[in-house]
Amino acid sequence: MSGVIVTGPPKADARDVEALARFGVATVSEAMGRGGLLGPEIRPVQQGVRIAGTAVTVLSWPGDNLMIHAAVEQCGEGDVLVVTTTSPSTDGMFGELFATALRRRGVCGLVINAGIRDTQELRDMGFAAWSRAISAQGTVKATGGSVNVPVAIDGQVVRPGDVIVADDDGVVVVPRERARETAERSEAREAREAESRAAFLGGQLGLDRYRLREKLEELGVEYRTYEEYAAHAGDRP
Repeated sequence: MSGVIVTGPPKADARDVEALARFGVATVSEAMGRGGLLGPEIRPVQQGVRIAGTAVTVLSWPGDNLMIHAAVEQCGEGDVLVVTTTSPSTDGMFGELFATALRRRGVCGLVINAGIRDTQELRDMGFAAWSRAISAQGTVKATGGSVNVPVAIDGQVVRPGDVIVADDDGVVVVPRERARETAERSEAREAREAESRAAFLGGQLGLDRYRLREKLEELGVEYRTYEEYAAHAGDRP
C-alpha cells in the first residue's frame, strides 16, 4: 500500500471551532439535521470530557501504526487526530507514548476507528480518546498509508480541517465550510431547549408544548379507560 502525506490543508476557523466547543455532540448533530455522527461503536475511554478541534486524518493498514507516527509531525495546537484503517481492526494501535507526543504539540485528543491501549495511563494524564475497541494487542510499523486525506468512518467522511466534536455521547464531524452555520444553529437550539426546560420545570407536558396530542389523533391513537380497554381487548395486552 503506497500513500501520501498532505501538508498544510485548509482548516475551519478557530473562532468557529471555539463556538462549537460550547455544545454537546447531540446538539451539534441535531443542528446539522441529525447528521455527522461517526456511529455508536466509537466510545470514550473516559467520562465527563468534551473536546472540539480540527481533524488531522490518518489512513493506516490494520495492525500497523506507522502512519500515526507520520501524522504526529502534521499535528498542531487545537487538532484532533482521527485514525481509521483500510479494513476492520481492533488492534491497540495507540497508547500513552503517542499521547505524550501529541500533547506536546497541543492536540486536543484522538478518535480512532480501531483499538487503543494504555487506557488508565491516558485517563491519568487527561488525554481524551474515543475508540472502537480497547486492546493490548500490539502493532507493527511496516506498511505505507496516508495522512490528511479524506477518510470514512461508519459512512461519514472526515476531511482534514473539518471540526470534530466529541463527548460522552460519541463523536460528530462538522464540515469546515459549515462550522459557523452549525454553531449558530446549535446556539439557537440550545435557546429553544432552555425554554422547554423551564416549561417542563413548571409542569407543562411535552404532549402539549410540542402539540403532540394532535399528532396522536392524526395517527388514530385513542384514549380509553382501563375498563373500556379490557372490554374491547379481552384484558389482553
